Amino acid sequence: MPWFGIKKKPISQTSVKQPDLVPDGTWEKCPICSEIIYKKNFLKYLKVCQKCNYHFRLTASERIQITFDENSFEELFAEIISADPLNFTDSVKYSTKINETMNKTNLKEAIITGIGKINEIQVCCGIMDFNFMGGSMGSVVGEKVALLFEYATTNKLPLIIFSSSGGARMQEGILSLMQMAKTSAAIAKHSEAGLLYISICCNPTTGGTTASFAMLGDIIIGEPGALIGFAGPRVIEQTIRQKLPDKFQTSEFLLEKSFLDLVVNRKDLKEIIYKILVSLKK
Repeated sequence: MPWFGIKKKPISQTSVKQPDLVPDGTWEKCPICSEIIYKKNFLKYLKVCQKCNYHFRLTASERIQITFDENSFEELFAEIISADPLNFTDSVKYSTKINETMNKTNLKEAIITGIGKINEIQVCCGIMDFNFMGGSMGSVVGEKVALLFEYATTNKLPLIIFSSSGGARMQEGILSLMQMAKTSAAIAKHSEAGLLYISICCNPTTGGTTASFAMLGDIIIGEPGALIGFAGPRVIEQTIRQKLPDKFQTSEFLLEKSFLDLVVNRKDLKEIIYKILVSLKK
């Protein structure tokens, strides 16, 4: 048969998928300076942009890993979980949202509390996680903070809290607001016993958390660039109808106005805390 009589096979219209040369999660983009950061360097530098010093948020487990001696952290009050006292329903039932958030974050609440060692010095510590409903303070967060201070007072231990919160949890109404008074009372007893409380404000620290335990530390430290305040800057501008100063409510602004004692880079934070604890023992 002549060659021109041979039927040609039709060309397939199916496109061939090219191999993914850059796997997902290989790079991070800084939201401030738009620097593209290689993931290994991103983790190496504790999630801090080396170009503009922007501090990305850490999870509670990441914070524990970089702060405490290896395998020294022991969680306390882990069994306490949120109920739905008001039977609150918005677009989703509050109880449903709590369960979904637990499954998504592998956390039981917006704070992990426990005891651990920093260069062999025993401390109590609470670490808030913004990933759990914006780090909001409901009755469980308040209860765990109060119990932690009571534990520290009984055992004569210094206490550290890493705050990262959007404020009180609206789904619990007045019960969430009551936590401000409860935690403040527990802090007062800890202070009367002559014990040290270090408050570390991470991004963001706002609302009822700021109006209670976050700003009641004997020493208050801010991470660079963290938003710290009660109402957010946009709400304040809309209320007073005035333009706010540059970097208003950042750690650096609050340090300048004497609301903070120190602003400390993440890589130096463990060493600074250790030096404070050592100086207390002398």
